Formats: sequence, C-alpha cells, structure tokens
Amino acid sequence: MRRARSRNTLVLLALTAIAAACAGCDGCDGSNPAPAGSGSGDGGASLPAPPADWPMFHATPDLRGAVEGHLPDALVPLWTYETKGPVAGGAAVKDGRVFVGSDDFRVHALSLADGKPLWTFTTEGEVRAVPLVLAGTVYVGSADGNLYALDAATGTLRWTYRTDGKIAGGANVAPKADGSGHGILVGSYDFYLHYIDAETGVAIWTVESGNYINGSPAVGDGLAVFGGCDGLLHVVRLADGREQATIDAGTYVAAAPAMADGHVYAGNVEGMFLCANLSTRGPRWKYEPEEAEFFASPAVGPTTVFVGSRDRRLHAIDRATGKGRWTFATRGAVDSSPVVVGDKVVFGSADGRLYMVRADDGRQVWAYDVGAAVASSPAVAGRRVIIGSDDGTVHCFGPKGETAISNKE
Repeated sequence: MRRARSRNTLVLLALTAIAAACAGCDGCDGSNPAPAGSGSGDGGASLPAPPADWPMFHATPDLRGAVEGHLPDALVPLWTYETKGPVAGGAAVKDGRVFVGSDDFRVHALSLADGKPLWTFTTEGEVRAVPLVLAGTVYVGSADGNLYALDAATGTLRWTYRTDGKIAGGANVAPKADGSGHGILVGSYDFYLHYIDAETGVAIWTVESGNYINGSPAVGDGLAVFGGCDGLLHVVRLADGREQATIDAGTYVAAAPAMADGHVYAGNVEGMFLCANLSTRGPRWKYEPEEAEFFASPAVGPTTVFVGSRDRRLHAIDRATGKGRWTFATRGAVDSSPVVVGDKVVFGSADGRLYMVRADDGRQVWAYDVGAAVASSPAVAGRRVIIGSDDGTVHCFGPKGETAISNKE
C-alpha cells in the first residue's frame, strides 16, 4: 500500500452549459426526444435525497440497483480524480469516502466532498471489481486472483484470500448461518463461488460451477444466485453452500443477476434476457430483442426492469409480462449497469455520456459528455453521482452551485 502523495493539486474548472452538449445524441431513432426539463420546478431539490451511502455494487445484496429518493433534473461536475488506467467497474461510497478500483492495479480511496485522495492500495492485477464496504473494512477483488480486506480509514491490509483465477465481479455479503457475523461472497475465474469469513478471511464453503464466474452473486431469502460462462444461473443455499438448482440461461452470463420479490433477472451475451421464479426454479418469461447483447446487470424498479445492451440501447421491460416498454438509444454500447433512483434511471454509454432518463417513458432528463467511453456503473450517494470512464477518470456530479475540483493521482 502507498498513500496518495502531497503533490496532488486542486484547480478550479470552468463550468459551461451541459444540456446542449448532448442534445444531438438524444433520440437517435426518433423515439425518445429530450425535453427541456422534467419534474418539479426546483428539479426535485426540495424532495428527499437518496441514501448517503452506496456500499457495494448496485447498493444492496439483492443487486436490484434501485433506491428511493430524488435526483435534481440537472447535475454539474463537482470534481474529477485521475487514475492511471481505465475505470471499468464502479465505486462504493460509505461514510463520506469513495472507494474505486482501476486498471492501474490500485484501489483508490477518495473524499466524497472534494475528490481528494486519501490512500491507495496496490494489487498485482487490474481492479475491475466494485468494492464492498462493511463495518470499516473494504473487500475488493483483483485480476491477480486475490480478495483483499483493507481498513477503510487507512488502506492497511487486514487479510488476503487467494483464489486460483481472476476476480472480475464485486464481492457481496450475507450473515453467517450461526449468527456470529458475516461472510463475504465472491466469484472467480477458477470456476468457484467462495464464501469467506469477513473477520478472518478463512473459507466457510466453496461451490463449483462449470466455467468462469464474471459478475457478483445476488443474495436474498437465504440464497445466493450467480451466473457465468457455463450458461447457467446457479441457486445456492447460503447456510451450507449446497446447490439447490440451476436455471438454463442459454449461453454465457457476463454480468451479475438481480433478485427481487422471489424472482431473479439476468441477460446473456446473445441477447436473451430472462426472469425466473426462485420457488419453481423455472423461467417466467424471456425477452429477446433483435441485435441485443447483454453485458450489463439489470436494475429492478417496482414494475419495470432496466438493462443496457450492446445494441446501443437501454431497454425497459415490464416485470409482469416480459414485454418491452420502451428503449432509449445512445451512440455506443451500454455495458454500464443502470441504477434506478426514484423516478429516474442513470447509466453510462460507450459514446462517452452519462445519461439520466425518466423511468416511466424513457425520455431524457439530462446527459453529460465525460470525454471517454463509460463501461462502469454509477454509484449514487445523496444527490451525488459517481462514475468512472475508460480514460482513467473518476467523475462526481451533483447539484448546481457547488465548486468544481480536479485531482490527479
């Protein structure tokens, strides 16, 4: 581990009007023209904010990627932080700190307030897994095959757990069966899902799949559900690691599934998106749009599930029927996993833009061009949105009226 150096500097950025910059991309197929604005007259500023913390990929163990609260109808850049490699995963936010990995082999801890670096920890591989923050510890996997437990305040290494393959998906958490604490779940390219004691770093159990595990496991109702390159969704009992069922996903599952209300949602790389009932262990419906390829995880709202695709669109699907409600066209692949914040959906695109659209009809509320492709997934903390881009920059957006700051690693 090494601490961020004191030579990091802060410089003021000149803010310019942002809405017009992306207007040309909006509604590329004519189906989703951008309104000048939407929502309440104050952009929702007087409404309750989203939760202050986003402690893991998609915020909660079920990975549904949906939180209550309201974001303003327009955001401005508040700060940026430059790493030395693409930021392909996403950030976790806890207690005013931002934790994010980079292809520069490092985990970076930043101040949410101004983006100042607090510490860095160096691994032996790219860090594309979204960190998990629990009880003062950051758990994060690396392409070097290790899961690291780091002190959230200082970056000091607490323990290392070794797998035999790279770790690409973020860790998840579940209570231990004996009630004595928590276990950390992480999938690896060694084909195994690992369940590890959060305090000691000792394996509680492992369960084998048939190929690489790319995404995070979803957790809920005493179960963990994960997919991978064996084309199956595996349903595992948390109490003892016994596999309860497998659900045919057709082909490779490149991202994490989401669980909600007794169902699991996941897409495959050949364009099939499915909803399966966890009681019957069978598909409830399938959604198969033309030319779609799903490399992103879904976000699950009250009545609609949202998922990005390499057909350059965000898809909104009716949870009850599996029928498409609307699509939003961008100019690049949407590998960024969307998040639902109240009545809005936030996501990035390979066209270099961060988008905010209305959940009910897909109309654009706001967009901002960050200048490089975005494959990472947003984190939302209060009224701030944090996302990484392929040029190595971590971006923080928030309400108007706050000072913009730039930080270099």
